[in-house]
Amino acid sequence: MAESTAEPAEGKPVRKRLISGPGMLLVWLYGVMVVGAVSRSAVQISTEFGHAPLAYSLSAVAGVVYGFITYSLVRGGETARRAALACCAGELVGVLVVGTWTLVEPSAFPDSTVWSDYGVGYLFIPVLLPISAMYWLRQARAPQREGG
Repeated sequence: MAESTAEPAEGKPVRKRLISGPGMLLVWLYGVMVVGAVSRSAVQISTEFGHAPLAYSLSAVAGVVYGFITYSLVRGGETARRAALACCAGELVGVLVVGTWTLVEPSAFPDSTVWSDYGVGYLFIPVLLPISAMYWLRQARAPQREGG
């Protein structure tokens, strides 16, 4: 499916912006989460990986997910919107699974992850952010054309 366009400029389609209004706040929050998750996991993996490999690896995965969502929001367009929406849904599933796992079986995580206890160490932003982003991305979808 072709990218949605706002208006053609010099014969090229213009991607629909996803970072207007609340979208800009989402980009800022996801950017902060990228820095937090990636820097935390990089230090932990490089200095004490043997202590809690699962927790540190999950934090690194969270950082990559946050980075992809940030990139998709900035890129804009219908394809990027759909990719970000799918990634946010996966992120939410990850937060819920890891959050529940850390509560049910705390011994599996000798150290916390970004998503531990639903993101309590990050003021619950990891569980609230994908819900907010999915709502925004559903509102930002391109209008359906009639007859097709």
